[in-house]
Amino acid sequence: MEAKVFKISGVATAAALSLAFLAGVAEAGEKIKVKDITGREVEVSVPVERVILGEGRQIYFTGALDTEAPFKRVVGWRDDFQKADLDGYNIYLKKFPEMARIPTFGGMKDGTFDIEQAVTLKPDVIIMNIDAKSATEESGYIEKLSKVGIPLVYVDFREKSLENTDPSMRLIGKLSGKEQKAEEFVKFHDAQIARVTDVIAKTKDLKKPVVFMERAGGYSDDCCMSFGSENFGKMVELAGGVNLAAKIIPGTFGTVNPEQIIASNPDQVIVTGANWELYVPGGAWVGVGPGADKALARKKLAALMKRPAFTDIKAVKDGNVHAIWHQFYNNPYQFVAIQQIAKWLHPDLFKDLDPEATFQELHQRFLPVDYHSGYFVSLKDDT
Repeated sequence: MEAKVFKISGVATAAALSLAFLAGVAEAGEKIKVKDITGREVEVSVPVERVILGEGRQIYFTGALDTEAPFKRVVGWRDDFQKADLDGYNIYLKKFPEMARIPTFGGMKDGTFDIEQAVTLKPDVIIMNIDAKSATEESGYIEKLSKVGIPLVYVDFREKSLENTDPSMRLIGKLSGKEQKAEEFVKFHDAQIARVTDVIAKTKDLKKPVVFMERAGGYSDDCCMSFGSENFGKMVELAGGVNLAAKIIPGTFGTVNPEQIIASNPDQVIVTGANWELYVPGGAWVGVGPGADKALARKKLAALMKRPAFTDIKAVKDGNVHAIWHQFYNNPYQFVAIQQIAKWLHPDLFKDLDPEATFQELHQRFLPVDYHSGYFVSLKDDT
């Protein structure tokens, strides 16, 4: 059978959707060709039944489509989920204890991925994040896997997250036979972002505060990691702010030195954090996330503002200092972060917007686990 070719586009036109509908859903075991987020054309038998996740946190998006049984296709995954998001991992583990038995892998980027182990698990596809592309190519993994009939596709929720989330979700939908649900997710995702961007676009003479986004504040003693024009930097811009580091960091991630922060005197500071007890035991990181102790997170956030780069800046003096769940930087839930950032930057403009309610709706409609509050804290109030 000749393989069909489906290009997963970022913005689906009505014509493209009509063609996809006429083409029909692929029959079980049918070989089709898809284009991944890099434009590579990959032949895959769909719907896939055995999947290796190149990162454990990819369950954030695969689970949004396989809501009832998020691990039914997962035969192997990287060992990062528990370490990078301990609270989230434990919530999933309590409901799906079988996930503890899934074989784990090291990462492509650090050279610890075990290709022989992957082959023995007979996956229909390996899903890899785009940030591992260089390491994957340099090691020759794609060619080695191809020789034994294992396709690899790239997705991206990290490097150009706002641009690539929709096509990545559509690609996962195509692979898993969940195209309709993927479209429902994309529609919800885009509509929730529009609740912010439409208001920003219609507001004349909007004063945009300067925002410093600190990536993983307190994870190490260094100051200060941040975001360029993508990822959380892009979220700040969409929420009606000016990302302090946009002109300092040329790529998605980088570092801003303390003198630059002091000189820029930001109006707002937002620190990303999570429960990283398995990475940095007892660290100064701010442990926001599902079910977090907000009082403790707020205390640790206040302590971070005593570093030399922050003590005398406007944001700290005015109490406009916040912490947000770090993992928004690498999953398709960015719209929740955009809403919360918009509410912090423009409280009067978005007084009726409730990001917590938005996140609860996402859990109710798509996610395999219940919602637990704790993803945001602020020094100014009890959010």
